[in-house]
Amino acid sequence: MTLKMIVQIKTAVEKHWVGDGFPVRTMFSYRSPVINASPFLLLDYAGPEDFKPTDKTRGVDKHPHRGFETVTIVYAGQLEHRDNAGHTGKIGAGDVQWMTAGRGVLHEEWHGTEFSKAGGIFEVVQLWVNLPIKDKMTKPKYQEITADRIPVLQGDGWHCRIIAGNYLGVQGAATTFSPINVWDIQAKAPAHQKIEIPEGYSTILLLRRGKITVNDTATLEAGHIMFFDTQGDTIELSILDDANFLLLSGEVINEPIVGAGPFVMHSKEALQQAYDDYREGSF
Repeated sequence: MTLKMIVQIKTAVEKHWVGDGFPVRTMFSYRSPVINASPFLLLDYAGPEDFKPTDKTRGVDKHPHRGFETVTIVYAGQLEHRDNAGHTGKIGAGDVQWMTAGRGVLHEEWHGTEFSKAGGIFEVVQLWVNLPIKDKMTKPKYQEITADRIPVLQGDGWHCRIIAGNYLGVQGAATTFSPINVWDIQAKAPAHQKIEIPEGYSTILLLRRGKITVNDTATLEAGHIMFFDTQGDTIELSILDDANFLLLSGEVINEPIVGAGPFVMHSKEALQQAYDDYREGSF
């Protein structure tokens, strides 16, 4: 076993509002490159935010995407979705929405009606996952993955939800276009854990709660995110305070990325075509 070296740590960033329902901190983005983030393009961390009860619909109006997937993990609150491919859904705490925009989709997201009326804490993570060039124009797809469908590994104060990929022989709930692991982990302190990750995979750790030391060299606190080198196959965690964290890893897609706004393509020509198709109403 060889440790994956830490290459970058980012602390909490200022939040900005997406629509009127999502107080977002963009932890990283392909527009401001970090080392070895592929196949992950972006991570937005919304909340935790305490919303007051209302009869108003809070959220984001209809908008387009092409060339990638959005993965939305709800930790608290409720989220509703509708798109022009005919998919609708409502997810709550513990649920995941995995939307493949592919060749083009128009969708809208807003707080669930029940949550809006009751109010409460809202906390969501949304990932953008790149699609290989051969799959960028695939048919749009929607996976609504409820908490009861997500396999769990647990023991000795360790609770791991395998949203995607494979961990210790257990297959995750989501289907993906390239090899990706999305593991949602809770760990009780004090504890020490070694986690194996395939050689060559990019690896990212977002700490939502608690305090941990990684590879006996760096300590993370809530709201921090860490990026690892692709070389190596193990990370070591010391849990100092009860921790909740998201661990992402995936096979690097060594292809060009050309994106702007809601589209992520592989060339200027493909990006321009996305805008032309959207304006012409062909999504």
